Amino acid sequence: MKVFGYVRVSTSEQAAKGDSLETQKAKILGYAMMQGWEVSDVFVEAAVSGSVPLADRPQGRRLLGVVGKGDMVITPKLDRMFRSASDALGTLEELKAQGTGLVMIDLGGDVTGNGISKLVFTILSAVAENERERIRERIREVKRHLASQGIYGGGKTPYGYDVIDGRLVENTAQQAIIQAMRDARANGESFRKIGESHGLQAMTVKRILDRHVD
Repeated sequence: MKVFGYVRVSTSEQAAKGDSLETQKAKILGYAMMQGWEVSDVFVEAAVSGSVPLADRPQGRRLLGVVGKGDMVITPKLDRMFRSASDALGTLEELKAQGTGLVMIDLGGDVTGNGISKLVFTILSAVAENERERIRERIREVKRHLASQGIYGGGKTPYGYDVIDGRLVENTAQQAIIQAMRDARANGESFRKIGESHGLQAMTVKRILDRHVD
């Protein structure tokens, strides 16, 4: 049996600092020592968001490529490996099918081992995904509020505005286009036809007009 560890931090600052990574690695090595296991390698995922599926991360892909039957993967916490319930459950099934164990230290052990562990794993995966969506929605709400105050909240500059000294300032030419698109829509033109008139995709036109609802 080979034992592998997996750790992750999500920002460049955390990756450079290294404290979080070292803490995670120490937990893995400590757990393995208590089990009498020797860790062959620890895969370190630095500055990668948890929203990226495990198989699409550089080190996650490497890890899944080397583990086999009888091997064990250890990670300190559920959210180090997964933020999506579907990714978590899909990966768990693949590992279980090939006979690879997956230890989540925060869940008390091998989540492939019994029904109770899998139930807890499933519930917590769904909770983690729900919390992530709540955070995204809060960020969207803050950005909408800032935009209503004329303050730039980061991200892509909304169509119809320029960013000057940290504030959103109307772009006269684009505002005129928005008004023309509104008029065309009021006259029954489709988003596709409006987009063709202004060199924009239909969905882009819809997003712009949805954002500028009176």
